[in-house]
Amino acid sequence: MRLPVFDRRRAGVLLPLSALEAPLGRGGREFLDFLAASGFSVWQMLPVAPTGADGSPYWARSDAAGDPRYLDPAELPPQGPIDSRFLAENAAWLPDYALFAALTRAQGGAPFWDWPAALRDREPRSLEAARVTLAAELTRIEHEQYAFHLQWQGLRAHASRRGVRLFGDVPFYVAPSSVETWVHRGLFQLTPEGAPAKVGGVPPDYFSAKGQMWGNPLYDWPALEAQGFAWWLARMAAQLARFDLVRLDHFRAFAAHWAVPASAPDARTGSWEPTPGRPLLERLRGEFADLPLIAEDLGVITDDVRALMRDFRLPGMRVLQFGFDGEPGNPHIPYRHVRECVAYTGTHDNDTTLGWYASLDAATRARVDFYCAGGAMPEALTRAALNSVAELAVVPMQDLLGLPTTARLNTPGTSHGNWQWRLPAGALSAQLAARCAQLNASFGRS
Repeated sequence: MRLPVFDRRRAGVLLPLSALEAPLGRGGREFLDFLAASGFSVWQMLPVAPTGADGSPYWARSDAAGDPRYLDPAELPPQGPIDSRFLAENAAWLPDYALFAALTRAQGGAPFWDWPAALRDREPRSLEAARVTLAAELTRIEHEQYAFHLQWQGLRAHASRRGVRLFGDVPFYVAPSSVETWVHRGLFQLTPEGAPAKVGGVPPDYFSAKGQMWGNPLYDWPALEAQGFAWWLARMAAQLARFDLVRLDHFRAFAAHWAVPASAPDARTGSWEPTPGRPLLERLRGEFADLPLIAEDLGVITDDVRALMRDFRLPGMRVLQFGFDGEPGNPHIPYRHVRECVAYTGTHDNDTTLGWYASLDAATRARVDFYCAGGAMPEALTRAALNSVAELAVVPMQDLLGLPTTARLNTPGTSHGNWQWRLPAGALSAQLAARCAQLNASFGRS
């Protein structure tokens, strides 16, 4: 069965909501209009959940909530009672999230394991007293989520009118201090107080010689499996209701995950531990008739990961910046792409293509120049992505604008200076749209 987004050759743009002003309102509609005028029919975003102080979208403080920073303040619904249907449909998560967010603010942003024990451990009478004390704040937070719901519905309707599919992203892990870990402590590997006991990451790789230690708490997989993966089904239902297509971040962890003691200085001391990814994916496939999922299969991918992708027919990713190391079996070189995959010039974790090209050694640059016939960067690599046999090709907005390393969104393994890039004023010009439309038409992606 083919994914609906693979019904024909398409092209998309990767742009996080954080890069736009008023992204759920005026800014988002303007960008959708630009995409349609440019021949693009997919908008890939990063996760849209509330984040921590550093702004990382992979530090999700709630799986179901939306980040209120993305609201258009000029298009907020009027104050007053919230639609009772919205409250009823979201009763499984909204009251807990509102209380968690209100308590976090009341506790000066401290993680929940540093709160007074009665609140930390969710003692019923203490929670009820907090709901009374924080009633006004709870109402404000619920109104924010209602506004997010309404503006998201408006954005998605505009996307549908413009013929654009929305492509979302599900982080594999959640933030250490999140409503998920506070409410569902038995589903995570935590200390008795609730702090992470083991955390996720990856061993040394292309991005970091010491590996990456993300700090997200690991799941208690036997506990999740004993509940029939109900928690995972709920988080996927929330994303599939929001997006037309969803990327599963860090897919290799569905086969095995890198587990690091929370006290370790870096990720090198971790070890691979098995994940019950096959029964989880079987539950997802049984729950949802259509599973429009893309597997993020970057890094060192083992046979068990490939088997999961093959057996569940999950397309993967091909990133051109990874394709020119001279290895004949490299899957990222365009001539080794397959039809059911997503081809990228780079991802949110890569340098911009202009910055990447400037940093190459002479031998790698020569291979790139030969393959791209000496074309100017970054358009030469954009052309290679659009020319790929892959049904979907996605280009970061920074590459369409020809921006250097200063426009890089994230540098893995670092904790400062990321997620700050914003779309420059006037960037969505008619001239750029016309040029992109020509490129998409030339490669059969309009």
